[in-house]
Parts: sequence; C-alpha cells; structure tokens
Amino acid sequence: MKNTRTLLVLLIALLAGVAAVMVASKWLVNQSASGVTRVAVAATEISLGQRISPELVRLVDWPSGSVPPGSTDDPAKLAGRVVRNGLQPGEPILEAKLAPEGTQGGLSAVIGEGRRAITVRVNDVIGVAGFALPGNYVDIIVNTQKDSDRNSNKDQNISKIVLERILVLAVAQEVSRDETKPKVVNAVTLEVTPEQAEKIDLARSVGSLSLVLRNQIDPADVTTAGATKETLLSNSEIVKVAAVDKPSSLAPAKRGRKISAGFRKAAVINNEPMPASVPVPAKTPEPAPQRLECVGVINGLRNSQECY
Repeated sequence: MKNTRTLLVLLIALLAGVAAVMVASKWLVNQSASGVTRVAVAATEISLGQRISPELVRLVDWPSGSVPPGSTDDPAKLAGRVVRNGLQPGEPILEAKLAPEGTQGGLSAVIGEGRRAITVRVNDVIGVAGFALPGNYVDIIVNTQKDSDRNSNKDQNISKIVLERILVLAVAQEVSRDETKPKVVNAVTLEVTPEQAEKIDLARSVGSLSLVLRNQIDPADVTTAGATKETLLSNSEIVKVAAVDKPSSLAPAKRGRKISAGFRKAAVINNEPMPASVPVPAKTPEPAPQRLECVGVINGLRNSQECY
C-alpha cells in the first residue's frame, strides 16, 4: 500500500514537471519571436556605385529595440538600387546609403545633388604619394604668376590655396577605398560645385596644381594670402660676400733706399749728377701696426724690404 502511494506521488510530480517545462518553453519562444525583427543586410562586400542584386542581400534576426532607421525586411525592395557608400558583409542596407530609385549605376550615381565631378591629372607628388583615396578630403594649391608682374623682370610666382575640403570620389578608374594600400595614380576625380569646377579648370591652365590631404573631421576653412618668394625669404638674411682690400694700416711702410757704392760709381762714369742722398717722404703718424714679419729683398742693385 505504501509503495503504491509513493509511485503515485512520483508520477504526479513527473507530469507536473513536464508540463512546467512545456509551458516555459512556449513562453520563451513567444517572447523571443516578439523581440526579433528581420533586417536586410549585405551578404558580401558591395562597392560604391554598384547595383544591388538578390544574391547580394540576406535577412538576419535583429533585436526589435535596436533596428536601424531606414532598414527594410523585404529584399525585393532593394533590387536594382545603387549604393552610394560601400557596404561591408553583415552591414544593414539603409535608405540613406542608396541612390534615388531609377538611378543608373556608376560614378554618376554617387555625385551629390547640385554637385559635379571633375578629374585632375596628378603624379606621385601632386597626388600625396597615393594617400588621396576615395572618401578623403583634400585642399587644392595652384602655383602661378601674378598678372600685374608678368611684363616686369621681378619674379612674382605665387602658391595659393584656392579650394578647401574637396571630396575625392575616385582615383584612376577605382571608386573603392582601401586605406591600407595607397596607390599612385595619374588622375584623381573630385566632387565640386559648378563654381569650383570653373576655378579648377582655370587654375590648371594658368599654373600647376597640387593636392593637400587634410583631416576628415576638420571642417574649418583657413584664409591665406599665398606664398611668394618675398614672403618665403622675409625671415631669412641674405649675406653677400665681397672682396675687401687689405687695410692701409697693415701695409708695410715704405723705406728709404740706400745708394750702394757701385751705383754711385756708375753714375760718375756716365757724367750724371748724383744726389748726395735720396729724400725720404715724411710719414704721417699712424696707429701702431700689428706685428709683421719682414724680409730683406735684393733685386740687382736695389735693396728693399717686404713685410707680411
């Protein structure tokens, strides 16, 4: 009797436990289903300007409380749309990253409203050694000559920043961006306004252009007067070296010449009058010269002294 009662209690406990597990499981499933939303994300890397096809999109579960604004759960709505910004695998496809409906693929799809794309020729120096990549911002410097001084002999070359914070759309024929691999190219495409396009076209016809890479989060514009040779050397001293004669105080004093006996004898034979002595010019007092080394020199019948 006691064994039967014990088995009955155990059976009732087992049934109650199974029922509790089934109820809890069903509740958890309902809770998880209500807290998850399906969101369309990129299945593979999608490049800037590329059209979206069905194989490039997949659906994933996303917490309902953190669904990104502009996302969708219908891949059919994304078919044929053009990407304005590159997407990485698993990144949600948002409306803000897509070009308007009906836009054709290519670089023209990523040009902002009211903007234009212009290409400038560059090299390894002008193109900042290949570090000017799509998505970066650059300033443009032109080196030319002032119009007012073209007919004068004075060199008035000037370098001036003419445009600031210009977006790089593409380098060569590539619109993808890989910051780990700078690439030296011969052309860079920039996004500008119509007025800026006119300035760039004029600047490259009157001088040479250079690109200056700038910080992407630095929006400040800087007004400069430009650099000329005069401003470049304004803080430098130009030293001119010219030949300078030796000071007269260091020159050796002229000495009176003594007439040797042989010379007197020659003058008497030739019936020439011979002065008793050679007059010595009076010397004005001079400052005490520095100590000099003197050497006596005999040149034929003449005796002299040279000091150094």
